[in-house]
Amino acid sequence: MVRYLSTPSEIEIMLIPSQRNQFDIPENIAYLNCAYMSPLMKKVVEAGKLGVDLKSRPWQLTPADFFTVPDQVRTKSAKLIGAEPADIALIPSVSYGIACATKNLTVEPGQEIICLTDQFPSNIYPWRQMASERGGSVRMISENEARTGNGHTDWTTALLNTICDKTAIVAIPHCHWTNGAIIDLVRVGEKARAHGAALVLDITQSCGALPINVEDVQPDFLICASYKWLLGPYSTGFLYVAPKWQSGRPLEEGWIARKGSEDFRRLVDYQDEYQPGAVRFDMGERSNFHLMPMMDTALAQLLEWGVENIAETLLVKTRYIASKVAPLGLEAPPEDLRAGHFLGLRVAGGIPDGLLPALVEQDIYVSVRGDSIRVTPHLFNTTEDADRLVSALEQNL
Repeated sequence: MVRYLSTPSEIEIMLIPSQRNQFDIPENIAYLNCAYMSPLMKKVVEAGKLGVDLKSRPWQLTPADFFTVPDQVRTKSAKLIGAEPADIALIPSVSYGIACATKNLTVEPGQEIICLTDQFPSNIYPWRQMASERGGSVRMISENEARTGNGHTDWTTALLNTICDKTAIVAIPHCHWTNGAIIDLVRVGEKARAHGAALVLDITQSCGALPINVEDVQPDFLICASYKWLLGPYSTGFLYVAPKWQSGRPLEEGWIARKGSEDFRRLVDYQDEYQPGAVRFDMGERSNFHLMPMMDTALAQLLEWGVENIAETLLVKTRYIASKVAPLGLEAPPEDLRAGHFLGLRVAGGIPDGLLPALVEQDIYVSVRGDSIRVTPHLFNTTEDADRLVSALEQNL
């Protein structure tokens, strides 16, 4: 781990070594684009193949197989965020999780739902619909409102200045998906609760790479898709539901979420009572026999590495890249205002239209989101990957 002390000479470096051998990434590929979609570890792919093989022989599937691995995923997801397994529902997407929140939260005429400008669309569209139907409005905090005196973006201060008595819901990420600008969720949560507002979080761009504890933040609902920083498959994720909302209304009325569903012989003895905790919010067919083992395997590896260790390792990687591109005129947010695993690099005069294709020609993969070149490495990246990116940017800017 890296312990950031008062001076560079006091820093003790014990980083997670390169994990590239766990991934099927050719040596010529510099993939610095985990915020777009993570590659899958070899053992995650193998878990999926075994699941497909099992489904091809359904006579080997038992009723227990519908419950065992999903419950393991529920437990591991809870550990990532400091929750209890009973607080976790299994979902296919962020939009599904946000829809669960809109179904249970309220906004009155004249009240506001606070979001950030350029926030990911899945955490915008449902709130716009909800506000339109119920007479509320969506208050989009602009980047100009979040500008500091030196031109950087401080979303935390802007949120604290905006939340007020007419705020019904604060629906935000942990870090902004375009450039990694970070939000102090503990302070924002305290301000929201002081005004009676609900806090709904989409942590897809941070969970697994940035520590979070729901006991400290106290969100009402928290959503994470697994195909980015959780290193998991597409169409899987989890939803944290605070205990106060666990008796709420789910999107679906599936059989497996009902009391006694483990006994397949008695499924026609219809039950009004649900399984305890947040299980009622599980997606239909949550027992997916290839996706759930893949997610379980990925989560197990993240927990073995430790999110704190991952975060510190990735901060060193992004710090190295930021220092190398600074002479090229590329500006990254200061470390106290960005997530350590994210670099949103801005170019004076704007990003050239042909930059991404030019990088791809050299087998280098990053993203452009908004006005930022988004560089998001993970443990599979090496110093050579970073140096290739720096060299290519120097050639093409």
